Amino acid sequence: MSDVLDQTRPGAGVRPQRQTEGAPPARPLPLTGVRVLDVSQVMAGPYSCMLLGDLGADVIKIEPPGTGDQTRGAMGFKMKGPDSMGFLNMNRNKRSVAINLKSEAGREVFYKLVETADILVENYRPGVMKKLKCDYETLSKINPRLVYASISGFGQTGPWAGRPGFDLMAQAMSGVMSVTGHPGGPPVKAGVPVADIGCGLFATYAVLGAYIGAKNTGEGQYVDASLFEAALAFSVWDISEYWGRGTQPIPLGTANRMSAPYQAMKSKDGHFVMGATNQKLWTQLCEVLARPELLEDPRFKTNPDRLAHREELVAELEKSFVTRTSDEWVEHLLAVGIPAGTMYSYPEAFESEHGQHRHMRMEIDHPIEGKVSNIGFAVKLNGTPQQVRLHPPLLGEHTADVLGEIGLDAGALDAFTARGAFAP
Repeated sequence: MSDVLDQTRPGAGVRPQRQTEGAPPARPLPLTGVRVLDVSQVMAGPYSCMLLGDLGADVIKIEPPGTGDQTRGAMGFKMKGPDSMGFLNMNRNKRSVAINLKSEAGREVFYKLVETADILVENYRPGVMKKLKCDYETLSKINPRLVYASISGFGQTGPWAGRPGFDLMAQAMSGVMSVTGHPGGPPVKAGVPVADIGCGLFATYAVLGAYIGAKNTGEGQYVDASLFEAALAFSVWDISEYWGRGTQPIPLGTANRMSAPYQAMKSKDGHFVMGATNQKLWTQLCEVLARPELLEDPRFKTNPDRLAHREELVAELEKSFVTRTSDEWVEHLLAVGIPAGTMYSYPEAFESEHGQHRHMRMEIDHPIEGKVSNIGFAVKLNGTPQQVRLHPPLLGEHTADVLGEIGLDAGALDAFTARGAFAP
C-alpha cells in the first residue's frame, strides 16, 4: 500500500468545544454535517473552503499525490516541515486526501466521494475539469444536489476565459491598479490580494446560498466565480464617479474621492490618518486646530469645494499637524469625535492591544511545526463560535481514514493503489 495511505488518524489536533459543568450542551457549528470537497489550490479556493471549515463543514482537500497544493512549497523560506506559512494560514479545519484525478482509478475513488458531498470548489483553468471528467455536467449526474463552484481568473465564458487567473492580472485588468498609488506615479497594485481574497469571499456567499436552495429543492447548481469580477465589484465609489460625472477615476494616494479631508496627514514624527467627512466634523476640526480662518476660506467652505482644492487643503492642515506627533493628534482628534488612526505595520496591528483582544493571532498545534501562528476569525459568531478543529493537514494525511468512512476497506485501497489511484 502506498505510504500516503498510512497517516495520522482523523481528528489529530482537534480542540473540542469547552463546556461548563452543568451547562446545556454546546450548539453545533452552523455547517456541521455539510461535506465540502476542496479541489483547489493556492488562495481563492482554499480560502473559501477554510471559511466553510471554520463554520463546521467537513472539508476534504483533494490534492495531487507527490506535490499537493502548490502553496505548500511557496514563499521562498523554509519552515520545519515541507509546508509554507501561507499554506498553513489557508488550510486549517481540513482533511487531506491525495488522489490522482488523471487516472481512471483515481476518478473512481473521487466519484465515490462526490456521492457524499454537498459542495465542491475547484479552481482549475476553464476546461481542465471537463478533460478530467470531473466537471459539473458529469458530477451532477452522480449527485444532483451537488453545489459546484468554479473559481477562475476571468470566468468560464468570454474572450478572456482561457487566460491564467492570478491576482496581479485581475487587479490590472479590472481597473483596480488604475486607481491605486499616487497621481502621475508608476503602476501600483493593492498591497493585499484583493482579487483573490475577494473572490474567495464572494464564492463562499454564493455556495452557501446555493446550498440552502439545494436543501429546499434537492437540486444543486453551478457557481461561476472569477477574480476579475470580484475585483470589479469593489469599484463602487470609483465607477460611480465615472458613471455619474463621466470623469475617469485616477489614483489619489490615501485620499478619498467622496469627501475631504479624509486621508493620511504628515505629523511631527511621521503620518497618521484622519477624516472630517461632513460639515460638522470639518467645523470641529477647524476648532481643534484653532484655525477659524479655514471655515471662511472660499476654497474650503463645502465638501465639493474641499474636494476641488484638496492639495491646498492638505497643505494648510499639515501646517498645524506637523506641530505634534501622530499619537498626540490621534488622541486629540478622537477625544472630540473626529475619526483618526495610527498607521501600523502588520506586526504592530496584530500585536496591538485591540488586535490581541480580538484574538486576531492564534496559535494552532501542528504535528511538525509545533505551535504555528494563524490569522484569527475575522467575524465572530456569538452563539456558535468558530473553532480550530483540525490543524492544516499534511499531504494525504487523511486518505485512508476518509476513504474508510465511505466504505473502502484495506483490500479496496490496496486494489486502487495498484491501479495508480494514489500515485503521482
